[in-house]
Amino acid sequence: MVTDDYITMNGNGFSKMEEEFIKRYHKLEVKENQCSSSLVKHIKAPVHLVWSLVRRFDQPQKYKPFVSRCVVQGDLQVGSVREVNVKSGLPATTSTERLEYLDDDEHILSMTIVGGDHRLKNYSSIVTVHPEVIDGRPGTLVIESFVVDVPDGNTKDETCYFVEALIKCNLKSLADVSEHLAVQDRTEPIKRM
Repeated sequence: MVTDDYITMNGNGFSKMEEEFIKRYHKLEVKENQCSSSLVKHIKAPVHLVWSLVRRFDQPQKYKPFVSRCVVQGDLQVGSVREVNVKSGLPATTSTERLEYLDDDEHILSMTIVGGDHRLKNYSSIVTVHPEVIDGRPGTLVIESFVVDVPDGNTKDETCYFVEALIKCNLKSLADVSEHLAVQDRTEPIKRM
């Protein structure tokens, strides 16, 4: 049931609608020694279910498989900081992240990494969630874009490949969890005129 359509790398292969969303919502300033990319995932679940998971800055472990624990400082508003514990197997154990933007009407979440024991310096990401129809049923288009410094000893391609692999895992898990919730919700097909 999970779709495996990931599209990456700065607009190559995006549909016209996806390109418009990226131009409108995913404006990231990319400096000299940084890499950036946008990834797209189509999920067979309605936008309200997907957004209910994405917007929970305090509970990324609900769908992010590499997060074992999260503790938030603040009141879950812009500026709140979370300490994330990372499961073994990744070259990190903690990440400190700040919520930069949260819009429940437009379904936009932006965060930056402000600390931790990893090599992702000056990391910033934007996630947007958009309603769409998949196989006659309510579905969701998720777009996640990022920018990050290229660590010493790595190339832009290596850095982008690593971050994209993490995001793809997170998006697949988001799809799995959302689609499971959608089956339980028994959302009715959208009737066409």
